[in-house]
Amino acid sequence: MKEGEDYYFNDDGLMVFTAAYHLKRGYCCKNKCKHCPWGFGKKRAKKTERDT
Repeated sequence: MKEGEDYYFNDDGLMVFTAAYHLKRGYCCKNKCKHCPWGFGKKRAKKTERDT
């Protein structure tokens, strides 16, 4: 793993994985990661009657 490419440390000193790291890993861990390239845990826009 390479700092700056695969992860970085936030202001609290915690390691945060990047989207590039997640893509290299190849699957979603379903932990609502901040940079999840699969969007797990992100709120989705609700459909309205006009959208259908």
